[in-house]
Amino acid sequence: MIAVLAALSAALAIAAGAFGAHGAASPQAAEWLRTGGLYQLIHAVGALAIMGVARGPAALHLGGAAIFAFTLYAMALGAPKWLGAVTPVGGTLMIAGWIWAAWIYWRG
Repeated sequence: MIAVLAALSAALAIAAGAFGAHGAASPQAAEWLRTGGLYQLIHAVGALAIMGVARGPAALHLGGAAIFAFTLYAMALGAPKWLGAVTPVGGTLMIAGWIWAAWIYWRG
């Protein structure tokens, strides 16, 4: 299931980036779409790369990226700006996923 979610996450990230480049309503919206897409894509690929060894961290990558990116996407599409206060929760989960993965690999 992680592989399916990661692949769909990567597809959505590319779509968000394309929309940001060609259809965003403002420069700020374009930047939010670009940032959300970049982080979502990186963490989708990261989840695919580590899922065989570190399923928990892979799930944190996907969950954190979803929260991070979707709050930015929502604001780019007109959601209230206070939603940006939720974005760091996703970033924290992504960081935790990398630290957890490092711990798993360090332990061997």
